[in-house]
Amino acid sequence: MTDNNVNWKKARIKDVSTPYTGNSIKDEHKDLYIDNINAIPYISTKDINDKFQTIDFDNGLFIKNSDKSFRRAPKNSTLLCIEGGNAGKKIAFNDRTVCFVNKLCCFHSKTENNKFLYYFLMSPSFTEEFKSRITGLIGGVSVSVLRNIHIRLPALDEQEKIADFLDEKCAEIDRLSEDIQKQIDILNDYKKSVITRAVTKGLDPNAEMKDSGVQWIGKIPEKWTVIPVKYCFDIENGSDPKTDYGDTPVYGSGSKSFKKCVEFKKGPTVLLGRKGTVNIPQYVTGNYWNVDTAFNTKPKGNYDLKLFYYAACSFDYENYSTQTALPSMTQSNYYNFKLPLMSQDEQEQIVTFLDDKCTEIDESINSKQGQITKLDTYKKSIIYEYVTGKKRVV
Repeated sequence: MTDNNVNWKKARIKDVSTPYTGNSIKDEHKDLYIDNINAIPYISTKDINDKFQTIDFDNGLFIKNSDKSFRRAPKNSTLLCIEGGNAGKKIAFNDRTVCFVNKLCCFHSKTENNKFLYYFLMSPSFTEEFKSRITGLIGGVSVSVLRNIHIRLPALDEQEKIADFLDEKCAEIDRLSEDIQKQIDILNDYKKSVITRAVTKGLDPNAEMKDSGVQWIGKIPEKWTVIPVKYCFDIENGSDPKTDYGDTPVYGSGSKSFKKCVEFKKGPTVLLGRKGTVNIPQYVTGNYWNVDTAFNTKPKGNYDLKLFYYAACSFDYENYSTQTALPSMTQSNYYNFKLPLMSQDEQEQIVTFLDDKCTEIDESINSKQGQITKLDTYKKSIIYEYVTGKKRVV
């Protein structure tokens, strides 16, 4: 394909914009910034949806107009995360004046089309350059380095045409992705309902029922009873590994393995969230290691470990999670959860049923997630082709 951008001007980002980071609110001051009267929304990294490049303005934090110590991002600017695990991934076009955290960088041009600049910052042309410049233990790119990344620009009227075209095409792709994501959300809700029903009601639709006395469990089959977790499992603390290399996957709360180490514990186990994402237990086989944001569990009775995992997916975390900045659970919280208890045969039957059913649902979810990935790849390719001049708007 022949490039059509031979007449585009060469520049660096500093020639068209002056990138700058925001200011962070200290924890002890957060209660002072909740009044939205004569105030400006305050945006943190978590308020940017990296899937659809949108900003959540309803997080409840505001900066007073009179407080000039916080930097502003003007309307029609781009906010990009430049530090940490989301560096280069979280980006959004900002359609109002906001204050913002220091991990976000603001890009705004007084001479070029800002929407074109936004699409350039989303394109592989920029993202590959950004990734190649990430340094440091936390991982990030400094503003001084960002300023020297190259950009090519068509005439202003063509920038506007490209931006308008990409607005329309990307909105169309995003609508398709959102529809598929809704289907995924429905499947996840269905999966949870299947799990909860199986572990609390069993597989016999004709079984006589009785009240369990536990709110999240509700009615259970007449032959069942309930038992506290503390009689079935030991719950142990995690810790940081001493090494950052090796073959053992390392887990935290509510996430997949995020690194590897040499130390190991032997699975299978169920990992329970201690701090952070506490409502997503994980069933882990083989060797593993868990840091202190997750507990590991060891059976000490006849309760099936996989059934415990399925039951843990249905626990009423909201009523037990302590009300802090980060949701958290204690060993005592978990020990006092009640489990539906049934015969060994029924435990095995329920686990077999849920393994098969959840695999079926997960395959549907994975298929739909694959569709979203293809749409995302298509979106990036369109952006790349037009912001680099490989294709022209006609």
